[in-house]
Amino acid sequence: MAERGSDERTGPQVRREEIPEWLRPVTDDVGRVTENVLNRGGDRTRWATSFRATRAAAVLVLFGGSFDAATDHPGGLPADADVLLTERAATLRQHSGQIAFPGGGWDPGDDHPVGTAMREAVEETGLSSEGVDVVANLRPFPVPASGFEVTPVLAHWSKPSPVRVVDEGETSRVERVNLRELLRPENRFQVTRKIFGGSVYRGPAFGYDGMLVWGFTGGLLAAISEVAGWDVPWNTHDIRPLEETIARFGGRQSSGVVSDENPGALR
Repeated sequence: MAERGSDERTGPQVRREEIPEWLRPVTDDVGRVTENVLNRGGDRTRWATSFRATRAAAVLVLFGGSFDAATDHPGGLPADADVLLTERAATLRQHSGQIAFPGGGWDPGDDHPVGTAMREAVEETGLSSEGVDVVANLRPFPVPASGFEVTPVLAHWSKPSPVRVVDEGETSRVERVNLRELLRPENRFQVTRKIFGGSVYRGPAFGYDGMLVWGFTGGLLAAISEVAGWDVPWNTHDIRPLEETIARFGGRQSSGVVSDENPGALR
């Protein structure tokens, strides 16, 4: 069993009326996001059914933007809606340059998963937790190759604070990325590569502002967008080799499958 704190609640953490309108389709049925990700490929589904976690982790999926839904975009996504992402330092031994949610492994004393996600986000980005409203915990995701069970903590930034790179040895970039821009059809595609035992990984990816977002991070963002109804039709048949796509984005990323240091970068 994965070690964790006392908070194992899944689902909304506040009343529905306290959740931004454009996030409610996700918080109304948090299981749909997990099912969307796990049902995307046969190998991943097989792993999930036999997986037993030995390590607990959490990531903070922090959305900023207006509380009210917009009328000019699918799912009511506001024009100012954004998501907080980090880029791992290019000097790291594992998964250098990869885009991730702030997050990490459970530490003794954490009120997991919220406490884990918030502690890691503060350490990585310097944000003030006082302006972050946790709205829901999604169901944990299995990451068999590392033994992690990762719980995404969904939050809304009601009072945004400045963010920055806190430790250049760990993180090279911290960005609030506009969701409408990220979801533009021209910024969306799929990437593929061979993984364990000759199996093939294929998953959704985003290319925007010099960032290639794929793997755990890209898959979870794509699932949230689909469940929330934010998607604008895009070419799902645009499938690109991962290594070539990394090179096209400047080659700063490694393409490893597992990171033990930041579950937000887990593949």
